Amino acid sequence: MKTLEKKPLILVIDDDESMRDSCTQILTKDGFQAEIAKDGSSGLEKIKENKPDLVLIDLKMPGINGLEVLERTNEIDPNIIAVVITGYATVESAVEAMKKGAYDFLPKPFTPDELRIIIKRGLERRKLILETESLRREKKLIEENFITMVSHQLRSPLVAILQYFEVILGGMVGKTSGKQKEMIQKAQSRLENLMNLITDWLDVARLDNGQIIDRLKPLSLKKLIKKTLEDMRPIAKKNNISLELRLSPRDENVLGDEESLKQVFSNLITNAIGYNKPKGKVVITIKENKDFIATEIQDTGIGIAEEHLPFIFDQFYRVSRGESQKIKGTGLGLSIAKKIVDAHGGSIQVSSALGKGSTFSVLLPKAEKDTLTF
Repeated sequence: MKTLEKKPLILVIDDDESMRDSCTQILTKDGFQAEIAKDGSSGLEKIKENKPDLVLIDLKMPGINGLEVLERTNEIDPNIIAVVITGYATVESAVEAMKKGAYDFLPKPFTPDELRIIIKRGLERRKLILETESLRREKKLIEENFITMVSHQLRSPLVAILQYFEVILGGMVGKTSGKQKEMIQKAQSRLENLMNLITDWLDVARLDNGQIIDRLKPLSLKKLIKKTLEDMRPIAKKNNISLELRLSPRDENVLGDEESLKQVFSNLITNAIGYNKPKGKVVITIKENKDFIATEIQDTGIGIAEEHLPFIFDQFYRVSRGESQKIKGTGLGLSIAKKIVDAHGGSIQVSSALGKGSTFSVLLPKAEKDTLTF
């Protein structure tokens, strides 16, 4: 059985009775549902109650004028198409109406065909808006389902396989020959790389869904950097890289999410160690200005060629140089760092020269003075 298509509902708000009647006749003749209101106040009530597809609004009305009706209509439902109809058409009033959210402007007097053209265009616009909204919601649902699937149905079996490899390599189920052990270790390494890729991809997906904003609270950036640096020291020692921390005298808070900011600085310091030269150095400096706290991670490493700098925060972008091929990674680390910093209302920048090292600068807004620390 074929479902009857719902007729678009059009509301006419005008204090002129003849204008309301003539518009209603044209609209009903063309197969639309038509509602009328004689002033802005009753018009807004009908907008709240009926949520029309399109509203025709007269600018000059007693009480609440058309511009205020326009503004409040947009607050009620920004997807309702609003068309201004007025006998006092000027360029200034048209511009003001567009600023308040009007889709189009129709000066009085107008012909039935002129009204039909405006209505047709407006409803086509609304259809596109609603379809876009529907696709956006569907995309979000697909992404959420995919994240869940990747988290549970991909990660779980990979973790189990890695555990089996640990058992085999540990000799708990019998001895393995040299060749067997070598092949298992290679498979284990590949699986670990895949796990890292999945973890990084999940981080990107969660950041795209804006999951950091709700977790922001005041925290000491100095304490966070110190702790991160202590965690990095064994890696630095293994790579024969020295770490130095230079702190500003004061200890002001940033408004941030501790775990995600730690991920940012762990990633940047790990890169500074991994891309460094033998017996190199990494210097972390915390500076303060009026509104921001800047953290610089400077290394004495191989540096980045100028042509690569605009792209290094792009997803999966890797600098293709022979010296860096030994560095393992997914190509998502810097992209994740940028997304996290952006979500904090901050910025991340890089300066570098080939063979002379790199400096990554992270700027984060200070927490408000009257905000309680946790």
